[in-house]
Amino acid sequence: MPMRDLFEFTPDNAMTAARPALRRRFYDKVTTAAVVGGYAVQLDDKPVRTPARRVLAAPSPVVAQAMAAEWQVQREVIDPSQMPLTRLANAIIDGVAERPAAVAAEVAKYLASDLVFYRATNPPELAERQRRYWDPILAWAEQALGARFAPTAGVTHFAQPQPALEAARAAIPHDPWRLGALHAVTTLTGSALIALAIARAFLTADAAWQAANVDENWNMERWGRDEMAIAHRAFRFAELQAAVMVLNLRPD
Repeated sequence: MPMRDLFEFTPDNAMTAARPALRRRFYDKVTTAAVVGGYAVQLDDKPVRTPARRVLAAPSPVVAQAMAAEWQVQREVIDPSQMPLTRLANAIIDGVAERPAAVAAEVAKYLASDLVFYRATNPPELAERQRRYWDPILAWAEQALGARFAPTAGVTHFAQPQPALEAARAAIPHDPWRLGALHAVTTLTGSALIALAIARAFLTADAAWQAANVDENWNMERWGRDEMAIAHRAFRFAELQAAVMVLNLRPD
């Protein structure tokens, strides 16, 4: 099975019958090596290739070693669903590096209707929980980015001040690796502000996850947990942790 097919799947099919058949492990040794532009993952001293046939190499030896560890722990078969950092690296190398402006624009779109803007009014307990988790993020954005946003009740679109949007957009990183990681966190959480708060070391992965899942946690506490939903949630959290690792590499 080509590497392209091995890694072309979505979070939805990662745990269903729609996922591709898994390839048997074909290598014995996993190492990393310095190459032009970074640090490559090697299997039996041969470089791993992305789906687009580029060398799987990270700008940091720490990230390269973490990717190598994902390959090393594979047993009889190679399971991409257990390799979030490798999947993220593939996306950055094959996608983000080729169109950084478009990826930054996608992140900027989230700023106009960010998760943390839209608040419940009932029940009061949920509204209070949203304030507890989300108000500090808005306060941080104003202090650290100079972006003063306003929360609103309900889910109807509420136009945010243009100066705030421009100030937050200016904080989007240009480096493809950090940009790709920021985009990943934004789509996983529904919040570009949460992603920027991680990138600027205001939020940890755990704190960001709790903030992003206020509503979901509330519903689970009242209506119970679905095992498939819990598995999907664990998959998403692993992806978040991989992206946070890349965001923590180096600030702009």
